[in-house]
Amino acid sequence: MLDVRRLRLLREFADRGSIAATAKALGYTPSAVSQQLAVLEREVGTTLLDRTARSAELTDAGRRLSDHADRILRMIEFAEADLSEAEPTGQIVLTAFPTAAVAFAPALAHGLRHHAGLTFQLRQTRPGDGLRQVRSGEVDLALVDDWTGRLPTRGGGSLRFSLLLHDPLVLVVPASHWAADQSHEIDLWRLREEPWLAAPAGEPSRQAFDRLLADVGGAPPMPWEFEGLGTILGLVARGVGIAAVPSLALTAAVPGIVARALPGSVTRYVYAVVRTASVRRPSVAVTLEALRDAVAEIDVMSVGRPPKADDLAK
Repeated sequence: MLDVRRLRLLREFADRGSIAATAKALGYTPSAVSQQLAVLEREVGTTLLDRTARSAELTDAGRRLSDHADRILRMIEFAEADLSEAEPTGQIVLTAFPTAAVAFAPALAHGLRHHAGLTFQLRQTRPGDGLRQVRSGEVDLALVDDWTGRLPTRGGGSLRFSLLLHDPLVLVVPASHWAADQSHEIDLWRLREEPWLAAPAGEPSRQAFDRLLADVGGAPPMPWEFEGLGTILGLVARGVGIAAVPSLALTAAVPGIVARALPGSVTRYVYAVVRTASVRRPSVAVTLEALRDAVAEIDVMSVGRPPKADDLAK
């Protein structure tokens, strides 16, 4: 009989393309992944991987079994959802990018604590990991952000996307700064020579910052770089500089700063993502509902909300 865990390993290998990448994604050693795939080959009685000294790739049989594995794993999840009790039970695991984890945690804790049979785990993840972790089954749901507007949320695939909110960059300045006065119109050109603070190059919020300042014209300022939006907000409060941060980062109050809307601000989209096969699971359904309720409780300037936060992209 085929082992479900090994089928999941094979599907992950098909997605990642190498034993090393599969091991890193799932938290195993490359040796353990290789051994489990070898066991799977013995179970099916055929070669699934064409191995060389430096690489491995799926054989035709491996690709066929990977396709079967995807359908099998989805059917298992459909069956579990169909047989679930009406009252949510078991463990639900949600992963989120850091600002979303901080912003949504209080409302999630409040919304889910009434379900006595449910245990909840919230993890923080690096950019780009959330979708992979949902797809591989490591987590049940993910909060993901998209600054490009090109996230493939449609097409009826194995993942279901729910748009929760639009989250623009906002200007954050010390309370003593001239731009903190609401009577002053925000002029990015005038702010170009200010001491800017930003995330390190390559971080999504930094890329958004660079786009925002590039639209002003001329050479963009070179900001001082700091890890963590909380660190940046703390430095702004101490008068070290100014920053442009996602408005979701302001759900935790920071004394001594003032946030202002930015003209033509760059905006990201925040989605809740689940496997299509798990949408009917009671534990997933109540967590999605808690996320939608959390959006209603988030009260930061300029956070945009779609017309219906529970509209799922088909």
